[in-house]
Amino acid sequence: MKKAISLLILLGLFISFAANAQDAKAKSILDKVSTKFKSAKTMKANFALTINGANGKTGTSRKGTFLMKGKRYKVDMGKQQIICDGHTIWTYLVANKEVQISTFNPDEQTISPAKLFSGSYETEYKYHYSGTQTIGGKKVAVIELKPSQSGKSFSRVLLYIDQAASMITGGQIFEKNGNAYTYKISNVKTNLPVSDAEFTFDPKQHPGVDVIDLR
Repeated sequence: MKKAISLLILLGLFISFAANAQDAKAKSILDKVSTKFKSAKTMKANFALTINGANGKTGTSRKGTFLMKGKRYKVDMGKQQIICDGHTIWTYLVANKEVQISTFNPDEQTISPAKLFSGSYETEYKYHYSGTQTIGGKKVAVIELKPSQSGKSFSRVLLYIDQAASMITGGQIFEKNGNAYTYKISNVKTNLPVSDAEFTFDPKQHPGVDVIDLR
């Protein structure tokens, strides 16, 4: 679950910076990314996740896909899926044949995509342009974000942005406990036809699944 939560932090940061002027260079880059993603009706992409422990050792690596449509989203990592229709969240543990159901509340879920995408985090981060780096053979702009309020589990976030495409290609999340999450985003597609049924979970279509209703 924690891996998926960290992913949602990164996804949410895609389009959450539209008005809070701090660093002019960073704002210009983020505004272009924000405009591009806010104009997209749907978005689908692949991601790769690597976790580095506080001891410096590389831990788990995971790959998956994410799909978004408005406030709805679906994160699929094969053995685990997180699905939200804007009202309910289903966390499906495939191997365990277990689905946990909870109520989606953007006021309580500080890292929910719906809240992040709404732009409500504009005043909760300090950000600045940190120059360019070559990541995976491609030159990207680096934007560093730091929470301006206490209570966050992470101390800073780096976003890697392809300026020509106004596209986030990856990033890093540094937790206060010393763990670090590195992401690569690829094959981003927008405005694909996506059925609303993608964002619900029907136990009847998964015979034998154990339903744990936490609502």
